[in-house]
Amino acid sequence: MSVLPLVFTSGWASGINAYAVVLLLGIFGATGLTDEVPASLQRTDVLIVAGVLFLCEAVADKIPYVDSLWDSVHTVIRPVAGAVVGALLAGQSGSLPDLAAGAVGGSTALASHFVKAGTRMAINTSPEPFSNIAVSTAEDLGVGGIVTFAMFNPQAAAVIAAVLLAIGLAVVIYLWSRIRRFRRRRAQRREEKRLAAEVRTGTGAPPG
Repeated sequence: MSVLPLVFTSGWASGINAYAVVLLLGIFGATGLTDEVPASLQRTDVLIVAGVLFLCEAVADKIPYVDSLWDSVHTVIRPVAGAVVGALLAGQSGSLPDLAAGAVGGSTALASHFVKAGTRMAINTSPEPFSNIAVSTAEDLGVGGIVTFAMFNPQAAAVIAAVLLAIGLAVVIYLWSRIRRFRRRRAQRREEKRLAAEVRTGTGAPPG
């Protein structure tokens, strides 16, 4: 059986929470739930690092504006993680060339990361923090549920991931005006901080 559906699903999930994907796959492989996971993802040190980073993301991802900063930092990390996981899964099964699997996993992760980052920018135009918490929790549960489901039915999980990705892209396009508003507001805040710093420097006032 081709490993492509699992590569696609893991790529989609990596674009949302790469650390959760590595942690879940490693646990599934270490517990013998599946033979598709390579030994490199089952190593204790990999699981510990993935677990710690997952906890960090679980906190940062629920704080307004901090979540968008976190997303910016992970613009490269998530697609790279999706590509690496995809290549490792392909190398383990031998049913798909590593390079092709890496391309599928990386590009899918990049697309889902774009959806996540864009959605958060739109949500951050609202001053209340509860929507961030709700969306972040839904993302964590969704990634965990679909990656787990992929262990038992990879084809169906890939279809679900593809549908969610398509819906997410459509939502981001629909919310593009709010995303632009968020970016303008963030640029305005940076400019205000810069001007305030120049004023303090010119007057010799202490930072405040």
